[in-house]
Amino acid sequence: MNASPASGQNHPGRYWHRLDDGRIQCDLCPRYCKLHEDQRGACFVRMREGDGIVLTTYGRSSGFCIDPIEKKPLNHFYPGSKVLSFGTAGCNLACKFCQNWDISKSRDMDSLMDAASPDEIVATARHWGCHSVAFTYNDPVIFAEYAMDVADACHAHGLQTVAVTAGYITELARRDFFSRMDAANVDLKGFTDDFYVRLCGAHLQPVLDTLVWLQHETDVWVELTTLLIPGQNDSDAELQALSKWVHDELGAEVPLHFSAFHPDFKMTEVPPTPPATLTRARRIALDAGLKHVYTGNVHDVEGDTTHCTGCGRPLIVRDWYEIRSYTVDAQGACPDCGTKLAGRYGPVGAAAGDAFGARRIPVAIHRQPLQGRKTS
Repeated sequence: MNASPASGQNHPGRYWHRLDDGRIQCDLCPRYCKLHEDQRGACFVRMREGDGIVLTTYGRSSGFCIDPIEKKPLNHFYPGSKVLSFGTAGCNLACKFCQNWDISKSRDMDSLMDAASPDEIVATARHWGCHSVAFTYNDPVIFAEYAMDVADACHAHGLQTVAVTAGYITELARRDFFSRMDAANVDLKGFTDDFYVRLCGAHLQPVLDTLVWLQHETDVWVELTTLLIPGQNDSDAELQALSKWVHDELGAEVPLHFSAFHPDFKMTEVPPTPPATLTRARRIALDAGLKHVYTGNVHDVEGDTTHCTGCGRPLIVRDWYEIRSYTVDAQGACPDCGTKLAGRYGPVGAAAGDAFGARRIPVAIHRQPLQGRKTS
């Protein structure tokens, strides 16, 4: 499982079956790509090779970086802790507004600048004092075999795992994949199927199915992010419908992040999201009964701050990714009324007086080998 990635060999994939007409169907995501020999799926990184599906990016990364956990964004999962983040290339969605399109839409394997086995990733995370490892930048669903092997190695050494994903995965695969994850931030990109079809090349219902299953059938800590695009998914009616669905189907305590769009990829003509739109969206969600609603990609201390759901006291005051005040105990309880915040807390990060802050530290694993370094 932990063989060196330097071999460059494709890795056997899971979740496929042979069709009567000789093609092989990939069963990892709801696209169900049907492939002839040497054809690649829509994600580009899963390919038919002989009598099976292979993953062409196993053990290879577009880069590794130490981030604050709040950047995923996760505000209720060990606040202030460090996370080792990495992605690969490709994506199973086709979002015209993709903010990481140079990675997710890459068709150039040379863009995979670094490589590492699961054990090397664990050693790097431990060396830097990270509490968790995040599969992010592009969707980890498409490199599921690699992510799951890394996650198994993480758990063997006491590290937590995080998936930053669009949740576009089949029922068959999601049980294996999310059984290895401790937390997930799921992009709920809009709340109409029309939005998903026109701007993402996908459908809404499989994402909703994943979210309901995650919240009610697993122990994964879940937060949501919706990127608000002017004129596309930011109407009062859609925001009200989205917020009501989250409240009714997932629960009032599930954190929801509204994030600002910046013109990019195939939507450079669309203006940036005004801060007032995020404020309006946050108010709509709070009025719908959601307890933890945040704004992202803008400077908004109020929209970054976590409040007690019992007495309303500001408990975790953030300024961008800096934690300015942290007044909950190791269990996440309010010092005034004792109400416990939903989420995961413990003696790491801000709870230990050691919040990572807004730093971002690129790490090149193969150019900075860890031989001889202390990793505990």
